[in-house]
Amino acid sequence: MTSLAPPVNGEEMQPTAKIPLDLDEQRVTRAQRLLIGLGAALVHRPFNEETYVALRDYLDRDAPGVLASLQVLRQRPEAELRARIEELTGGWL
Repeated sequence: MTSLAPPVNGEEMQPTAKIPLDLDEQRVTRAQRLLIGLGAALVHRPFNEETYVALRDYLDRDAPGVLASLQVLRQRPEAELRARIEELTGGWL
């Protein structure tokens, strides 16, 4: 499935090529998606035991690695981050 970038000034942008994320980017992206889902689940059903088990499992098992990856990403120089954003977005940002 190909996704299109959002239109800019009424013009459709061309789809960008899939560029693989490095290990740290993958880990942080997966965690962000999981945590957004868990947060929504907590709002929707705040006393759901399965949600708490999933959150505890994440915190016990995965959070330390994600925090380490986040620190690696935060230590990248601004120029490197900007270049990576350009590469990943295909220049539409």
